[in-house]
Amino acid sequence: MPQDQMNTLCYKIRERFPKLGSIFTWQLLKTLLMGQGLSALICGTAVTSQYLASIYCLNTPMLQSFLNYSLLCITYTMALIFRRGDGNIFQILKTRWWKYFLLGLTDVEANYAVVKAYQYTTLTSIQLLDCFVIPVLMILSCFFLKTRYRIIHYVAVCVCLAGVGAMVGADILAGQDQGSTSDILLGDGLVLVSATLYAVSNVCQEYTVKNLSRVEFLGMVGLFGTIISAIQLGILEYNEVSKIQWTWQIALVLVGYALCMYAFYSFMPVVVKMTSATAANLSLLTGDLFSLFCGLFLFQYTFSGLYIVSLVVILTGFIMFNAVPTLNLALAPVSDEEGYDNHAAELDNESTQGCVEEIIFENTELERDQFKNWLNEGQPACVVIRSAKM
Repeated sequence: MPQDQMNTLCYKIRERFPKLGSIFTWQLLKTLLMGQGLSALICGTAVTSQYLASIYCLNTPMLQSFLNYSLLCITYTMALIFRRGDGNIFQILKTRWWKYFLLGLTDVEANYAVVKAYQYTTLTSIQLLDCFVIPVLMILSCFFLKTRYRIIHYVAVCVCLAGVGAMVGADILAGQDQGSTSDILLGDGLVLVSATLYAVSNVCQEYTVKNLSRVEFLGMVGLFGTIISAIQLGILEYNEVSKIQWTWQIALVLVGYALCMYAFYSFMPVVVKMTSATAANLSLLTGDLFSLFCGLFLFQYTFSGLYIVSLVVILTGFIMFNAVPTLNLALAPVSDEEGYDNHAAELDNESTQGCVEEIIFENTELERDQFKNWLNEGQPACVVIRSAKM
């Protein structure tokens, strides 16, 4: 449905049901659809990985990661090379190369740890413990991004986690608790390490795309991710890769995985910029459900009605989380490069003297009501407001 029709529909809902209409805005619907698009891409990576492991007996997580980072490097890193000024790759490397090296290392090891965990623990444990990324993200966002959450946000997260619990329960009842049990403690530890590293990477991503640029983030992650994954590939998987009996089917599945992961990495910053890293990760909780639905046709999984219940519960929690915007204190000057609308902040020096805080409202539909509530809570009255253009 075109955006103008969606806007008209949202306007009619607000006219008829004022309270309901203030929640179900075009912005929320767009966020929901884009979040589920990310989940579909995650489903694509899961299905192709399952094919590689079960059908072709390939266990090459670093090779798969290397293909993804290489695609990022070829596109986004090359774009940085042709930039001019401070956005040029050489200027970026000169001033903050070590930061992006650590970010690339964090991202590569997060991907490797969670794939490695499948060799030691069960799918149920991975699905449950992988949710650890949500509370870690919220804690890191509070400390480093100065994000202010409300009670509704914590309730929404609990609702989403309840949906994950229903999904895991359905897996157990259907007898689909797949995976190894060779060293459950080690496997569970790897999942927790991976979740923590993902949280660190996503917080850095949110800061970068909202204060610098999406292309810079993807270009530098692509550059350092390619270098680091290539080194680990040569050390850890040289023998495994050398034994591959290459066929066009294996190559096609690898290409499918790489394209799904590349698209996921490319669009994830867009959703993070529209909402937050926490909201984006909440939307990804449905990715396992999509994989299970695909497994009904591809791998003869057993269907359970709890899967539908889980999907509805997770989506309800996601809508609750995004219905009320969070408040982010600006950590750095907002760049115009990625299309931010700074007209609301174009105040002269005299009018902004004495202002104590600068706020980015992430949901333009609710700015006025949210700002009034914020003032009613006794917060400073003199602020500079920046609205992110959606």
